[in-house]
Amino acid sequence: MSQAAKAQQFLSLHNNGKLLILPNVWNPIGARMLQAKGYPAVATASAAIAESMGYSDGEQIKLDTMLEMVGRIARSVDVPVTADFEAGYSDSIEGLQENISRLLDTGAVGINFEDSFDDSSHLRPISEQVERIKAVREVAERKGVHLVINARADSFFAEGFSSDEERIDDVVTRLNAYIQAGADTTYPVGRGDKETLKILRKRISAPINVLATAKTAALKELQELGINRVSFGPYIFRSLLAKMSAMQDEILNMGSYDIVMNGIWSGSDVKKFLIEGKE
Repeated sequence: MSQAAKAQQFLSLHNNGKLLILPNVWNPIGARMLQAKGYPAVATASAAIAESMGYSDGEQIKLDTMLEMVGRIARSVDVPVTADFEAGYSDSIEGLQENISRLLDTGAVGINFEDSFDDSSHLRPISEQVERIKAVREVAERKGVHLVINARADSFFAEGFSSDEERIDDVVTRLNAYIQAGADTTYPVGRGDKETLKILRKRISAPINVLATAKTAALKELQELGINRVSFGPYIFRSLLAKMSAMQDEILNMGSYDIVMNGIWSGSDVKKFLIEGKE
């Protein structure tokens, strides 16, 4: 399937009446496991990729490093791959467009694109983010790929709001503006409770992506609410880190091997998800 066809397929997954579930990955074997289990698409997590390399999220790893990993993941599977591309790794329009062009060269067909600076506490002006989304769309059109832009609004994390209603209004205003600018889907990150999602669903006509957290409505509830997509960000990676830490503590304290060996996969189990031959 061509990259352009994958992009259209990925876009269609947001409008088929079924919740698109994206357990974000950070490496090719995670992507291949998802494909083998029947997931129709793969999403990366910028925080998980950065943290797996020992760095913080927030564009702290080099763009080349991020692009290499996204490319490895995209080449490892046949299903569409969408990349968490943070704020595009450039404040200038020219730099952003160059980076989007390079991202498309990896084979990715979608992006998460956020509207905040650094730690999400400060938001870009809506007009500025609108121009950035238009610039992203322009590059994708030149390359003949309908890049699926998942426009993220960070209002629930940002400073400067006096009430919850004000934050919700800002999220709605931003996301509706981003859709008009060329985004395909919306990502009101930071809130997943039923009450808030009901409001957002009524006021945003485009597909909505929700981040799964301990406080997010259950998957079946999300589907009933009309939410189109749910992703897990870095949480699967961090859950596995917690398990690794527990193993390390047990071993350090001269404990049992059981914590490592119980339920362990064999080499044959792993091999099912590996690429044949040499790199």
